[in-house]
Amino acid sequence: MGIKGIAHAKKKLRRTISSKNGSFSTTTCCDVPKGHFAVYVGESHRRFVVPLSYLNQPLFQELLHWAEEEFGYEHPMGGLTIPCTEDYFLSLITILNSSS
Repeated sequence: MGIKGIAHAKKKLRRTISSKNGSFSTTTCCDVPKGHFAVYVGESHRRFVVPLSYLNQPLFQELLHWAEEEFGYEHPMGGLTIPCTEDYFLSLITILNSSS
């Protein structure tokens, strides 16, 4: 994805949040703690709140690249949709948590 892609994703995320008057999708600002962001995963679009530090992780950047290829930067849920299964995402989160 590269630095430009990550910067664009962060900018789009900020724009999405600010365009909804501080809320993320249908949730209030309090549902997403400071330093975190929401993503939607799997066919059921299960919502996960993950730390911003994941944006620096190569494995998570690969997921962002997949999301960009599949959806571009327009996401139907109003948030970032990750095109993988919930099981895959949970496995990735476990790896990211154990490496930090």
